[in-house]
Amino acid sequence: MIRSIPLRGFDQQMASLVLDNMKTHGTKVLHKCVPRQVEKQSSGKLMVTWAHQFERLTTTAAEDFDYYDTVLFAIGRQPCTRSLNLEKVGVEINEKSGFIIGARDESERTSAPNIFAIGDVLMDRPELTPVAIRAGKMLAQRLYNRSTEHMDYVNVATTVFTPLEYGCVGLSEEAAVQKHGEDNIEVFHAFYKPLEYIIPSRPHEQCYIKMVCTRGEEKVLGLHFVGPNAGEVIQGFSVALKCGATRHQFSTTVGIHPTCAEEVIKMHVSKRSGLDPTVTGC
Repeated sequence: MIRSIPLRGFDQQMASLVLDNMKTHGTKVLHKCVPRQVEKQSSGKLMVTWAHQFERLTTTAAEDFDYYDTVLFAIGRQPCTRSLNLEKVGVEINEKSGFIIGARDESERTSAPNIFAIGDVLMDRPELTPVAIRAGKMLAQRLYNRSTEHMDYVNVATTVFTPLEYGCVGLSEEAAVQKHGEDNIEVFHAFYKPLEYIIPSRPHEQCYIKMVCTRGEEKVLGLHFVGPNAGEVIQGFSVALKCGATRHQFSTTVGIHPTCAEEVIKMHVSKRSGLDPTVTGC
């Protein structure tokens, strides 16, 4: 059951591919629905009633129900900041969400110059444990070891460990368009078939790679990979993005054959060209 969109904050084309793959394996997805109630039946089953979101505020909202063995709520988290009385020491928080607002010149510094915040509690920052660990270490180095290096919150690699993994680093296509303008970005992409899918004849229609670049220089802004072992693939390529790599540097790198990762450096078809991005052979 999805209230709004799948994988909010991620590239939505990639999120749709992940969802499509789950559907092909039998997952039934309810779009734009919100749960109303869960009632345990005498049989031990759970009857879940939901309403379609576009009607949820009306008194005559259309409702549906079904019976399940188990119900899992993935409702996210809220920062526990309101009980800390942060306003008493001058720390500004977002009134709606409760997240702490970091300073523009130094993200971990709050509106109180001698108070810092790290991790998920900061507004508009990746809610990932490795991010909090890295940001904390870098803050300690600045405070006590005269470092001037700041955390890079943009080129953070992460992976969604769905049955068909989705790994990414950098900007989504939507974020790149919003930041640079559609005419100033070039998107290269490829549908590919993993070698390990060939013998068992596994479906590969959702195995897809996308590289978001600037036009002209073709500096890589974001890399997105849906396929087996996506986390392993993206972790390596994330170093290249940290170094400001261009697509030319990717394409002049010799690939390891036969791997899924080599399809990243072989990409040459842009969305703008309108050509078929399906990989046809070695």
